[in-house]
Amino acid sequence: MIREEPLVLGIETSCDETGVGVVRGHTLLADAIASSVEQHARFGGVVPEVASRAHLEAMGPTVERALAEAGVAFTDIDAFAVTAGPGLPGALMVGVAAAKAYALSLGKPLYGVNHLAAHVCVDQLEHGPLPKPCVAMLVSGGHSSLLLVPDVAADVRSLGSTVDDAAGEAFDKVARVLDLGFPGGPAIDRMAREGDPAAIAFPRGKYNDGTYDFSFSGLKTAVARWVEARERAGEPVPVADVAASFQEAVVDVLTQKALKVCKDNGVRDLLIGGGVAANSRLRALAAERCAAAGVRLRVPRPKLCTDNGAMVAALGSELVAAGLAPSDLGLPADSSLPIESITV
Repeated sequence: MIREEPLVLGIETSCDETGVGVVRGHTLLADAIASSVEQHARFGGVVPEVASRAHLEAMGPTVERALAEAGVAFTDIDAFAVTAGPGLPGALMVGVAAAKAYALSLGKPLYGVNHLAAHVCVDQLEHGPLPKPCVAMLVSGGHSSLLLVPDVAADVRSLGSTVDDAAGEAFDKVARVLDLGFPGGPAIDRMAREGDPAAIAFPRGKYNDGTYDFSFSGLKTAVARWVEARERAGEPVPVADVAASFQEAVVDVLTQKALKVCKDNGVRDLLIGGGVAANSRLRALAAERCAAAGVRLRVPRPKLCTDNGAMVAALGSELVAAGLAPSDLGLPADSSLPIESITV
């Protein structure tokens, strides 16, 4: 018999972080993470095969650490949840296979869930139940998405997405141009604090094109060409100003589009999630513009913005509480799982 507030263990392996979370209802009990980012740094980006092998090595120890942190045993778990997509195919397969083994061995239900919906749901662990409806903007290395969320367990709709580079991908590429290392997001955030965001007028792709879509490839190229022109002329590159101006261009577009979705759909609550939501300037500008527009803003603490098992457990808990049927144990890992498929 599953209790009113189910105890759910969630597994996240969509990219380079092995995350295992334990949640009871909306209460976070454990959030254990093993990152392989250092193994990818020398390549300047995530290498799928390296990520998959790292997940294999980290899975068992990370699960054990999460159970110990939560103070529970495997037999206490009511249900398992795992990211089934979208993400790197090999990395997803490691998590899905592990979750199947745990669920089958204990005779517990398993929920294969959507990575993006999990990013939305994790905010409930910090700020309580989501307003219905709300708008969610998810920004990460792989995604820049605007979603209308009437019900995170049953109804999530895509309104806009990136047509080329995701915001986090652009941060990584610009950081490489500026020789700031990988991952680029935190490095640019730190460097930008020393620069002038108005120093360079970088382009704002698709800013007023009437859509909810994003484009950051042109911005990335503009930064690279600006830096190359300075270097050819033998002039020093003002790294802090470039970082600040690039970052401002990204967050300007992100917040403008997010508030447009809220206004056009009559929604008064905006949630921002994903790894780029940890960016200090994005959080500050979003707060400023939401306050001016009368929109309530919800942003999880930075650790819950990046990929983690807590978000998967949170969505699993929501699905169990809603009485939705679990996934079949033959569920696949789907690297291109659409957001409308909240579960597999």
